[in-house]
Amino acid sequence: MKRILFQSKVALLAMSCALAPVASFAADSPIHGNIRVVIGSKSTGGDTYQAASIVSEALAKKLDTNIKVDAVGFSAAYQALKRVSSGNTIMIFHDQSYLGNLYKQAGYVDPFKEFIIGPTLATNPGNGYLVPKNSPYKTMDDILNAAGQGKTVRVAIQPGGVSEIGFTAMKNAVKLAYPGKEGNLVALNTGSQSDKNQTLFDGLSDVINGSVQANEQYTRLPSDDQKAMSFVWLTAKASTLSQANPQGMGETSRDELLQYASGLGVKIPMDAENDFTFDKEFFVIYNKKTSPEVIAYIDKALKEVFEEGEVIQTLKKSFFIPDFRTSTDAQTYLKAKRDSYAEIIENIDGK
Repeated sequence: MKRILFQSKVALLAMSCALAPVASFAADSPIHGNIRVVIGSKSTGGDTYQAASIVSEALAKKLDTNIKVDAVGFSAAYQALKRVSSGNTIMIFHDQSYLGNLYKQAGYVDPFKEFIIGPTLATNPGNGYLVPKNSPYKTMDDILNAAGQGKTVRVAIQPGGVSEIGFTAMKNAVKLAYPGKEGNLVALNTGSQSDKNQTLFDGLSDVINGSVQANEQYTRLPSDDQKAMSFVWLTAKASTLSQANPQGMGETSRDELLQYASGLGVKIPMDAENDFTFDKEFFVIYNKKTSPEVIAYIDKALKEVFEEGEVIQTLKKSFFIPDFRTSTDAQTYLKAKRDSYAEIIENIDGK
């Protein structure tokens, strides 16, 4: 009887252990309460919001907390970030955070000095430029040659960011082929993706900066539709774009998009030997006083999220390329990238 009772107790103990809740990742969290992710865009239809939402949803599950993405724009995002150092407010943005500073745009501080750069998350190989589907310009060569031959070509961009770095490269290409004619490429400075789109719908611009994620839908419209667009250039390296989901985005396959890739279907000379390319990358930014414990905690959580793989598939479905680096690695990588484009801007624009 004693033996039976002992065995029963062992069985009950084993059962209770099996039923006991497993400690969640959140048990050791140095962040108390919900997390707000502010992004440097005001658009909820652009690639910044899409990338931030995908990663934030996966991170929220891992941390067992609520994470809200707020599309407030870079200025309000910086202000919100400066107020909170606990990790309850973090920022997700992209290369515009340092490009805006290099272009000396108002409000763009040096993020490497004023904040802490966190992990990289994803690359958008679909950053690019589009024209109306009924435009006389069918290719980038058409656009550059038109400017070189004296026609004014209006390009809608958001100053100080990935829009402008591509526009700068366009001007440089005209300058190389038609010295003194680069001024015929005129920047139409605007704001979010929806604002840039609207300039095309209203006939105020000839070319706009856009993305595969935000604009592919318009490329499927018939040419007599006011909103119909066509891609003419994707700034990403062909090697980057080749890593994207083969299905592409919407009804446009990766192979179809490759014809617009820098250095492959499209060549934008940077000098006599090199073509211009630019990979748009998204990363986390922290308050300058955020503790190392918080940064390490989020690094660890994101590392596990990416290793588990579900977020990788979700990103690829939305035509992003997973691009996780820890904070330490990201800081080294992004500083080097910043410095390389600072040299390009100096050489091209003299800024």
